[in-house]
Amino acid sequence: MSTFTKVILYTGADGRAHFREEQVALLEGTPQVRLSTLYPASGYQLRISPVGFRSDFHCTTSPQWTIILAGQMEIGLRDGSSRLFKAGDHFYSNDLVPEGERFDPAVHGHWSRQVGDEPLQTLFLKV
Repeated sequence: MSTFTKVILYTGADGRAHFREEQVALLEGTPQVRLSTLYPASGYQLRISPVGFRSDFHCTTSPQWTIILAGQMEIGLRDGSSRLFKAGDHFYSNDLVPEGERFDPAVHGHWSRQVGDEPLQTLFLKV
């Protein structure tokens, strides 16, 4: 069986952002072109972040796929770890403020930044 690795940025039971990987089965298509089931989407946004861009800690406002079109994006977590995503990379961002809580910048979220000498171009696919 073919699978697709889905990198997920999520909020754990501790209220903090974490990464995990999940395998998505590719059960449709043909032996030459394997496909997952069709998932719904509600729209997309495009963004360009200039050289030197860096955000403060924040949470994703709604679940979305983040796809790096050009440049490089680093995502940093509260525990000091980070992950670098290059053009062609993607991750599922579901790092939401826990229900019933208000955003606490000392606990919740992640930061992002542009890396290198090329502006960062991203596509956010809302789901």
